[in-house]
Amino acid sequence: MNTENQHYDVVIIGAGPSGAVAASLLVKRGWQVLVLEQQLFPRFSIGESLLPQCMEYLEQAGLLELLHSNAAALGFQFKNGAAFQRSGEHASIDFTEKFSQGPGTTYQVKRADFDKCLADGAAQQGAEIRYQHTVVAYHNLAEGAQLEVKDQQQNNYKVTARFVLDASGFGRVLPRLLDLEQPSNFPVRSAFFSHFKDGIVDDSFDRNKILINVHPIHKDVWYWLIPFSDGTASIGVVAEPTRFAKDVESLSCLNDFIEQDPFLAQLLNKREAIGAARSISGYSANVKSLVGNNFALLGNAGEFLDPVFSSGVTIALKSASLIAPLVDSHLRGEEVDFVADYSKPLQSGVDCFRTYVSAWYDGRFQDVIFYTEQNHQVREMISAILAGYAWDTENPFVKQSERRLTTLVALCQS
Repeated sequence: MNTENQHYDVVIIGAGPSGAVAASLLVKRGWQVLVLEQQLFPRFSIGESLLPQCMEYLEQAGLLELLHSNAAALGFQFKNGAAFQRSGEHASIDFTEKFSQGPGTTYQVKRADFDKCLADGAAQQGAEIRYQHTVVAYHNLAEGAQLEVKDQQQNNYKVTARFVLDASGFGRVLPRLLDLEQPSNFPVRSAFFSHFKDGIVDDSFDRNKILINVHPIHKDVWYWLIPFSDGTASIGVVAEPTRFAKDVESLSCLNDFIEQDPFLAQLLNKREAIGAARSISGYSANVKSLVGNNFALLGNAGEFLDPVFSSGVTIALKSASLIAPLVDSHLRGEEVDFVADYSKPLQSGVDCFRTYVSAWYDGRFQDVIFYTEQNHQVREMISAILAGYAWDTENPFVKQSERRLTTLVALCQS
């Protein structure tokens, strides 16, 4: 590779969903785009249960048909909602019955294959992607930035760009390099998870929905069960670190928690783990700013809340959808207010999700979900948010999320 300085209109750090969508949107507008990805695809990632709102952003980027055409072969599972279980209480949300306009169905995906599918689509549209290339330094320039990059042979080279997008997810490259990180206001939590041959034979189990299961004793501990169409599933448990025994192997820890819940233990009594289990801790994150001189942070590189309502990929794709036309205008010499037109709109939806995530952990939103006398119209408004439509301010539960939810909780608990 030519190690002399190379120049692009846009350099994107990370080839995950937000990077692939942003790259696709920008090459469609005629810009020369380079994507630098530290890992080799396919590679494992969590965040496997998409929300229907994602489908609009994939369609904007010209990637939706690629997803549809590969879904069956890759074991992706049609998804139309979410199911909930708490000590014998059952509830479900159908995303096709929602307040907001837009798709009501999506997929549960194996992220290694999903991410590679989108990245391949972005490359087919004209984005250049370099795998196993790591950004190690960032320097501001008068009209852009210079990145120092290390390739797979540990050779260093430099790239300049008129604009840089950080789509590095949990890698959080620019937040680390530019000292943008700040603590999340969420408690530190850990997750243990793995893929299984699930062996589920219960005919009442709906594979078209993610199952969110509350621990029978600790309401702040929950499990995900994400079925795929090939008889496998992603299973995980989330709790504050003090709930987990120290020095216990990850799969043993996960299996022990599954056995603590009678419903899950019975449903999954024929499960077989596929490979080792994994764990992550302290994944909730925040930053001082989502934008700076000639750069912006996308998706998890900016802020990650919590996996409970599968909002991560939706926020990532929303960020790509919002930023691409602004970068396009900026590159054309137009005046752009990235804070007003990117940071604030993106944050409004993140804050809506935050309301419901926080209320899930303190039990208030759980009481709403399991309430048996739900108003149909309110139910559709809540369904829209859980389907990812957290930016639809026509929905009162989006526009005034905290106040409306507090009122609803009071009604359900009275």
